[in-house]
Amino acid sequence: MGRGGQGPATTREEASAVGSGEASRQRAGHEEPAPSGGLLDLLSVSAIVLDARGRVVFWSPQAQQIFGYRAHEALGQYAARLMVDERQWKQVAELFAQVMEEGTSWAGAFPVRHKDGSTRLVEFRNVRLEGEDGAFYALGIAVDHAALKRAERDLALTARLFAQSPIGLGIVDTDLRYLVVNPTLARINGRPEHQQVGRTVREVLDFMDPTPIEEAMRRVLDSGEPLLDQFAVAPTPADPSGRDHAWSVSYYRLEDSAGQVLGLAVELVDVTEQYRASAEAATARRRLTLIADASARIGTTLDVETTAGELAESCVPELADVAAVDLLDAVLRGNDRSWEPSGTAAIRTLALTAYGVPTFSFPVGHIARYAPDHLVTQCMTTGRPALAPHLTGEELAAVAPEHAAAVLNRAGAHSCLAVPLVSRGHVLGALALARGRNPAPFTDDDAVLALDLAARAAISIDHARYYQNQRQAAENLQRSLLPQKPPYRPGVDTACRYQPASSISGIGGDWYDVIALPDDKTALVIGDVMGSGTAAATTMGQLRTATRTLAALDMDPAELLHHLDRITVDLEQQFATCTYAVYDPHRADCRIAAAGHLPPVLLPAGGAPRFLDVPTGAPLGVGHISPRTAQLRIGPGDGLLLYTDGLVETRSSSLEERLDLLLRLLAGPPGPLEETCDHLLQQLRHPDEPDDVALLMARMR
Repeated sequence: MGRGGQGPATTREEASAVGSGEASRQRAGHEEPAPSGGLLDLLSVSAIVLDARGRVVFWSPQAQQIFGYRAHEALGQYAARLMVDERQWKQVAELFAQVMEEGTSWAGAFPVRHKDGSTRLVEFRNVRLEGEDGAFYALGIAVDHAALKRAERDLALTARLFAQSPIGLGIVDTDLRYLVVNPTLARINGRPEHQQVGRTVREVLDFMDPTPIEEAMRRVLDSGEPLLDQFAVAPTPADPSGRDHAWSVSYYRLEDSAGQVLGLAVELVDVTEQYRASAEAATARRRLTLIADASARIGTTLDVETTAGELAESCVPELADVAAVDLLDAVLRGNDRSWEPSGTAAIRTLALTAYGVPTFSFPVGHIARYAPDHLVTQCMTTGRPALAPHLTGEELAAVAPEHAAAVLNRAGAHSCLAVPLVSRGHVLGALALARGRNPAPFTDDDAVLALDLAARAAISIDHARYYQNQRQAAENLQRSLLPQKPPYRPGVDTACRYQPASSISGIGGDWYDVIALPDDKTALVIGDVMGSGTAAATTMGQLRTATRTLAALDMDPAELLHHLDRITVDLEQQFATCTYAVYDPHRADCRIAAAGHLPPVLLPAGGAPRFLDVPTGAPLGVGHISPRTAQLRIGPGDGLLLYTDGLVETRSSSLEERLDLLLRLLAGPPGPLEETCDHLLQQLRHPDEPDDVALLMARMR
């Protein structure tokens, strides 16, 4: 308020606030006067009325705060003499005459004298009044000039802050209608300011569900407790891309100086960048966790199918809803270079995992032929990820093989990704991924992650494939050196078993043999070359051949082992254990000699099984061994079990405990030899045993 007499115009927002507040009171049925507590009380506006001669005829209580005089001290006094320095009487008289004679109003700041003698600057608004008797009076509205200037400054700063703030600011009334919105909030809400003022929150925020916001606002209005830093994520009309934005929202109740609830203030701080950075960091952490978990999970065994399954399970559901591991059929057959990138690829699916979708009908192991333009074939041809981020049902049929279409349709697949499995420069196959429940399409970042997982798994798959090929070769060699089927021999029935070790290093030296001798006699042999692998298998073949050659001479078992020891010494320091038995059905006797081998088990007809007391002696290959031959009567129905240490030796139990278990398993009525062999292997062998085992059973007729 300056000396020019022009007061601040009422703003549109203030008018709207007043109108809306009044409308709210009328809608609520409150017709009584509102309690005080507004701007007039804050400024302590006083009113003074002077008669035509300048004497005080009305003195408001607020006037005492400005001038210091009580009403009884001021009434009847000349205002100029009471409140103005005598040096300014002339000026006051001229202003007073101007108001009273011309009827013009006057506004401005004027120094007045306080009762305590001090001088204060007071803002005046003076107008002429006419009474019922036609007499004129002067009405003076007075406000402390400093207080007024502070209020003007505060209002101006508030208005500028409100208009220029980068934070979205708004005020709603008790009916949740917008009274004021600043430009930032108007932009966030996607409407011009004039289309928001006077409308409810629900009407303005029609691009999202406003129910949680309305509930939060009403809670604050009812309780008076502010809600600060409420996190919200939603799209905004200000961003035509439709991407979600994030805000930190605060609500607090507005009251006047008398405590009357005026409405609610809303603050919105855009934290989208922080939200996206946090989301990206969280995604990076999840992906690092996924890679770490996959590194620990993939390659736990040297089995191609198991490793493929571990890769598929590592991808679901964190990266994809469906994961399939496809390998080139030629690679599985040991041919790394048979596939031509420009041709059709014969693919075998080794593993399939789907999140929340049954896959029991999926033919794992099925071979399909993929055309050159197929997604899987493309990634194998280029050595780079092949990405189809958005797929319709018809497009899905073009990139998915027929045998996988049912699973992908059940999963609602809408985005697909394929990355190659490459190891040592050779393409082994591909990892195929699809998303259904996850609405987000695959991105380049997903392709990088999938490629990393595929590269790690490809090495494990290649190692497993190499191991299985080597293991199969060693096992084939081992089996080729063993008799395919024991020959029929007079007076004796035989059954035999060979079971390789779980690892390639355990395959090698165990063997058995049934040899026909003159005069219907039969030689029963069990042996174990110390060591493993193809070297042990080769030595085993040599010793088996030597044993058969020596057996043809029909010599005593101890003598045969003595000669076999000399042969073993020449085999590059190889050692072996062996039991050699000769059964004569005409004499019903059996002669047995052993070289470092576990004792045979005698199975008497109608008696308890027991170990034979056969002198063990030193293993073959020590040199100059002196085995001794034991002789026993063995009649019809009696049985004999020869076995290698792989049947009874384990890391978890002592040898004595295992040998006792072997006798308990053989106790009871004798059963068919073949069934007995299977029963022993089932009870005594674990699939992961590190040693191979051979056993030979005979029953005399």
